[in-house]
Amino acid sequence: MLNTFLRSCSAVALIGLVSVGTAVADDLGKGEYLTYCASCHGADAMGGGAIAEFMSVRVPDLTKIAERNDGAFPFLDVVHMVDGRSGVMAHGTEMPVWGDRFTAETGEPMIGDLSAIYEVRGRVLSLVSYLESIQK
Repeated sequence: MLNTFLRSCSAVALIGLVSVGTAVADDLGKGEYLTYCASCHGADAMGGGAIAEFMSVRVPDLTKIAERNDGAFPFLDVVHMVDGRSGVMAHGTEMPVWGDRFTAETGEPMIGDLSAIYEVRGRVLSLVSYLESIQK
């Protein structure tokens, strides 16, 4: 009986941690978006950022990524765009490679130290999760 009670308490605690973790990740992703993307894509992610008019290409509406992909948000493709594994045209050249920028801010990982790599991946995943959450 005590074991069942303890397992139930553990499950409730785990659900609480996951919920808090999701909320924190959403806040982190929104923060990353507002810091690194809003100047071009706008605070509302619809393409009307402060410097969008100076771009040589049209800045896309990021709230319609899923709509442009038959209703499915292409999570991995967006991760690859953000981290630089697939080129995206902007400013007449490629979009800034945020994976490289985040790595530069975090610092190159030491041999055997994966924390910097995980931090960069976490930032990219938080950002992309935020973009997924704002799809119309």
